[in-house]
Amino acid sequence: MPAMVSRGRGRRTINEINMVPFIDVMLVLLIIFMVTAPLITPSVIDLPSVGKAARQPDQVIQVVINKNESIELRIKEKKVSVRLSEIANEVKRAQSGADNSAVVISADRNVKYETVVKVMDTLQRAGVKRVGLSVQLAS
Repeated sequence: MPAMVSRGRGRRTINEINMVPFIDVMLVLLIIFMVTAPLITPSVIDLPSVGKAARQPDQVIQVVINKNESIELRIKEKKVSVRLSEIANEVKRAQSGADNSAVVISADRNVKYETVVKVMDTLQRAGVKRVGLSVQLAS
């Protein structure tokens, strides 16, 4: 119930909020945080590292996704245009000659990431080993 002030004949309420309890609580919280902050050790994030492979691949099969989302397969100097449904069979056929081959997916920067993931998923579901993404090194 609000405090009442009687001045003269009528009684009216005080429309002010008492800030003292609020300030007391905030100062106690500030002291708690100031005491506990030095005790908290910063967590260390264990990032994965990329090392050199034990042996280099015999053959690198490059899957290129162009701006218009058409897929191109590059094996050595040969380029073949394929559809998403055929890519797993084509890569498997190209890998049949070499037992240690890697597949690298390169995509144009304007291609939706969803398309890249679909290609990678299709290859992994077909059992293709060593599927990776091509990256551009910062210069």
